[in-house]
Amino acid sequence: MPRESILSLFMEDENYILAERQRKLKELREKGIDPFPGKSNRTYLVQGILQKFRDLEGTEVAVAGRLRAIRAHGKLTFMQIEDASGEIQLAFKQDAIGKDKYKLIKKLDTGDFLQITGKPFVTERGQQTVDVADFKLLSKSMRPLPEKWHGLKDSEKRYRRRYLDLLMNPELRDTFRRKSIFWNAMRDFLKGRDFMEVETPVLENTTGGADANPFVTHHDALDMDVYLRISMGELWQKRLMVGGFEKTFEIGRQFRNEGISPEHLQDYTQMECYWAYADYEDMMGMVEEMYREVAENTFGKLKFKSHGFEIDLGKDWDRIEYVSEIQKQQGLDIMEASEDGIKKKLDELGEEYDPKLGKWRLVDQLWKHCRKNIGGPAFVINPPVAISPLAKRLDPESELVQRFWVLLGGSENGNGYTELNDPQDQAARFKEQAKLREAGDKEAQMHDKDFVEALEHGMPPVAGFGVSERLFAFLLDRPIRETVLFPLLKPEHSEDSKDKK
Repeated sequence: MPRESILSLFMEDENYILAERQRKLKELREKGIDPFPGKSNRTYLVQGILQKFRDLEGTEVAVAGRLRAIRAHGKLTFMQIEDASGEIQLAFKQDAIGKDKYKLIKKLDTGDFLQITGKPFVTERGQQTVDVADFKLLSKSMRPLPEKWHGLKDSEKRYRRRYLDLLMNPELRDTFRRKSIFWNAMRDFLKGRDFMEVETPVLENTTGGADANPFVTHHDALDMDVYLRISMGELWQKRLMVGGFEKTFEIGRQFRNEGISPEHLQDYTQMECYWAYADYEDMMGMVEEMYREVAENTFGKLKFKSHGFEIDLGKDWDRIEYVSEIQKQQGLDIMEASEDGIKKKLDELGEEYDPKLGKWRLVDQLWKHCRKNIGGPAFVINPPVAISPLAKRLDPESELVQRFWVLLGGSENGNGYTELNDPQDQAARFKEQAKLREAGDKEAQMHDKDFVEALEHGMPPVAGFGVSERLFAFLLDRPIRETVLFPLLKPEHSEDSKDKK
């Protein structure tokens, strides 16, 4: 049969189903039944009934959820009802609920939400079931649920109808339950070490705390353009260190106007913490503990397979020198190499790059090629000051800084350093970053004069660290968009996109 004919039959079938459900809705209303009441009197979750089934046999319970299956056998109908905790069988008997009430079952469809009252019992086949005494429609489903969804290959369709993806795929729902545990475990770890949770601005006059291209929006009341933050309030949290706080952290959303990849999102969740009177060595020790505790609480294990690597968070983490590792892998001393020399090496490796970028941005791209060969867990330490404008030098004359990245599965999954608290050095580095921006580097950092002024009032030694939800995706060994509830997509219909313009 031609594809057009198959599609036509499908559309006719779908239109018939939609019309049938509209008809049932109308008939329910004509009988004075509200198909969308605002209240349920549920007394038990499904799991609660199943866990205490023996004790509850013969006791009236009220359970509510979505109908997942209906099997009619004359004067007896079995249904499966599902809530967030699980699924249980229901038995509707005409003799028990009455002939008129039993007729209403024909107005029900899979996908409807229902509340039932009845008594748990075990069928002759050993199935734990609720013998229904009464039922109430809570919400009429006007569209049918998909029959097959779990194996759908088109990821965009799954993202666009994420609610169906979640409904039809219990494993996916479990992923997001785990993600909640992941962030709560990190929050509990930090609070257990006396870090105070804070909130910093999302809208900023000047972005700071990362090398990234920001989103720009307009503030109507103040009639000025502002930026969506690109870090979890790094420069604000360091102001808090100036203000007398000693341990702070924030978990929230940040935004970077960057490309889409299996590792990158444009808006995502990040944690950043700051610890006064500590340095990057102290922070690396704490990060090892935190990753182990979070992984154990979230997944119940410390060994993972991710991106082709086997990763054991329980072993001693390696220390890898940034400059030495590039030289080891590529035979190039980045401290001595010229910009043309870096470009030549990138050409040899087949890496694409913007030729307008300066030497150190190109070095960063070379490093990203090298890191793919390292599974970790490892700390990559002591990169050049030119790519770390907010980190303290190893010593006052050094061209390297007290910075580290957590390397897992060939990718950076955490970034920390001993914070620069010398206001003159910070101002000079901001000026160098400003030159890069003027030359066309959109990711170079902005000159934040207010932050420099804060440093001039004195900031104690501070260690900082940040990690995003990429870590969760890597431990699951999935693309990061698979671990986001609602990834950003272009409008599905062309008229929608026209309306936005």
